Amino acid sequence: MFCLNALFLRTFYFLFVLQYAYSSDDDGSSEDLVFSSSLLESMPHFPLDMFGDDEENSLDVTGNSTLGLLSPNLNLNNHAKYQCHSCEQPDCLEETICNNAYQCWKSRVRDLSGLESVSKGCTTSAEQVVLYCNTLSFDGNGEYQKESSSYAIECCEGNFCNNGSFPVLPTTQYAGNSETDDYHATILRLLLAILCPVVILGIALAIILLMMRHWHRRRMARLTSMEGSQDPDYTYRDELRVTAAGDSTLREVFEHSVTSGSGSGMPLLIQRTLAKQITLGECIGKGRYGEVWRGLWHGESVAVKIFFSRDEASWTRETEIYSTMLFRHENILGYIGSDMTSRNSITQLWLVTHYHPLGSLYDHLNRHSLNHVQLLHLCISAISGILHLHTEIFGTQGKPAIAHRDIKTKNILVRSNGMCVIADFGLAVTHTQTTGEMNVANNPRVGTKRYMSPEVLDQTINMSIFESFRRVDMYAFGLVLWEMCRRTVSSGLVEEYRPPFFDMVPSDPSFEDMRKVVCIDQYRPIVPSHWESDPILSGIWILMKECWHQNPNVRLPALRLKKSLLKLAMQDPSLNFRLDF
Repeated sequence: MFCLNALFLRTFYFLFVLQYAYSSDDDGSSEDLVFSSSLLESMPHFPLDMFGDDEENSLDVTGNSTLGLLSPNLNLNNHAKYQCHSCEQPDCLEETICNNAYQCWKSRVRDLSGLESVSKGCTTSAEQVVLYCNTLSFDGNGEYQKESSSYAIECCEGNFCNNGSFPVLPTTQYAGNSETDDYHATILRLLLAILCPVVILGIALAIILLMMRHWHRRRMARLTSMEGSQDPDYTYRDELRVTAAGDSTLREVFEHSVTSGSGSGMPLLIQRTLAKQITLGECIGKGRYGEVWRGLWHGESVAVKIFFSRDEASWTRETEIYSTMLFRHENILGYIGSDMTSRNSITQLWLVTHYHPLGSLYDHLNRHSLNHVQLLHLCISAISGILHLHTEIFGTQGKPAIAHRDIKTKNILVRSNGMCVIADFGLAVTHTQTTGEMNVANNPRVGTKRYMSPEVLDQTINMSIFESFRRVDMYAFGLVLWEMCRRTVSSGLVEEYRPPFFDMVPSDPSFEDMRKVVCIDQYRPIVPSHWESDPILSGIWILMKECWHQNPNVRLPALRLKKSLLKLAMQDPSLNFRLDF
């Protein structure tokens, strides 16, 4: 409303000045209506931005100006009509005559690039009078500028009154400079509009990261102080904390195997602690029940056996066996701990053991051939591990007898010194003679069909007698002896690695395939003829035949087999066999 009032006030004042100038003329008429600069300057000036114009589109009027207007007392309906010169921009070269005009006009315009153009014309309607001449124009001393360009227009009444020279524009600085400045200012504003939010966002993210880092350091310092205040009786080597089984999520697994503190038992690692301290490296093995990864724990390489969730029973059973009192042995895979963790929203069951870079006996035999000393070391160390499992140790904190039930070359690892260690106790059975208790794990998993004994294949095994499981282990170990002897160099000859019954059954034999070959046909692996001339291989051949005998009661026990192998090794002084067992 204020803007409209100001506009009306200025218009009325302008008309008053116009009337005054018109009435003060001596002869009372004029072809060119001209205002004096003093009257124009006496007009009250209202800021143009009150009418909604921005700064770039504002009007700047300086110097003396003229206003080409119709007389306020003139009635256009009775107004005289004139003839005018008419020509087009930019050079006004071809002139024509415009008839029946109320007014004549001529103009000069300078564009943004500084080029000037001239034109002449006439107004033939009342609307054109308002559009062409009822505006500020240049009289030679001032200018009307808009958006860095200039123009001047002179209106008059009379025949051919717009003849003659065109209005003159003042000499000004090249408008392109202002336009360039405007362009640079626009680019600067655009860059600021883009960069400011990015900078603010970056500062905010940096602050958040610093706060998170500070919070993490405080949390780690608090945990370190808490660990430092733990009772030393509840700590394990390499700063791993241990706890009673009742505080663990594996309470049901460990409740019968908690150490008494005598040092004979296995301290239990607190759950959700071990997995956080291990960094997984590369996958070194895969099977139908899980994967084996090499990990880094306190700067030391470890093997991490990751069970699939569907094979939780094997992980639970193996953890129970490893936690048995007096279970540790140089020919049993060293146990570090078990843990249950989650990776990518998938539950993982971890079993952490010592890492042996040579891999399994299966891998070792595929890559390398053996000499007689290496063969005897592998055979004697492997049977020593089985003997430790089969033997019950009596005492207040004794060890039950354990049958493996899945002896094969893939479950026997090779240490760097050429000795074997027994691994994978997911199917193990325990027996305590004093109580007569036999613990057979409730596990749907079955052993490897290729290594199953005849009584298992024809389902005549007596599951209530622990000795039956020992004899099953000895049958399978007889096949392992055959695999190792086959890769031993004798008389310059060595066979390629092949699994047992490779020439009789497919690579993944079924239960029926093995039952036909082992039980019905009573077939056993073929022995090469050159073994007969080798005292070591021929001696082991006799032992392996007693191990895989069809009758379980005839098979050699682990202790008898170990003594026979040691005797065989000591019979040949040229072997220089060192007795380290």
